[in-house]
Amino acid sequence: MVTRATGSHSTDGETRGRVTQLLLERGHATAAELACALGITATATRRHLDALESEGQVETRVLKTSKRGRPAKQFQLTPSARASFGHTYDDLATEALRWIRRFEGEDAIGAFAAEQVARLEARCRAALDRVDDDPMARAQALADALSGEGYAATASVLATGGQLCQHHCPVAGVAAEFPQLCEAETRVISRLLGVHVQRLATIANGDGVCTTHVPGPVRLPAPERKPTERPD
Repeated sequence: MVTRATGSHSTDGETRGRVTQLLLERGHATAAELACALGITATATRRHLDALESEGQVETRVLKTSKRGRPAKQFQLTPSARASFGHTYDDLATEALRWIRRFEGEDAIGAFAAEQVARLEARCRAALDRVDDDPMARAQALADALSGEGYAATASVLATGGQLCQHHCPVAGVAAEFPQLCEAETRVISRLLGVHVQRLATIANGDGVCTTHVPGPVRLPAPERKPTERPD
């Protein structure tokens, strides 16, 4: 008689799906960080990570630290795992852009990229209409709008301003060969936030997350107070 397995396999699949979603959103994480987010033991988390790594969905990188002991191991999604989150028609789009470049030149690629992101800009601008001119407030609103477009975006405040992170890029496979897409998108972010932003990393370039630095207001140091001179 053949005994059928219970729901353990489906439970494992659900947990591994949550692992890959977390890695998509965060870019990379340690087993301990994932275990904390999942609410399971570190041992169980490593078992799922080992299974995902054997399936080619997860890869590791060693994070060097100044502390003694073993360096921390971080996990991130492989390019093929990222592709499963919505990279469709990449081959067709790449071939189409190659055709444009061959017959119309590089300038035509830039014009095409600008026209494509113009539609994204229009949709995001509508979401920012009710936000004031503060770059950080606009960055958070833009992150919410981009998440609605499938970019899994977040915004955070730094000492030097803020940071906009896109944990998923629907066109990363195409943008790897045609960086004009990333450049046009960066210009859109700058226009929407009203400040000159700087791209620090992109998924298309092999980084775990598309990271954009948003400068904050310049804060001048307070003038030094001179001791009050006492009258003679």
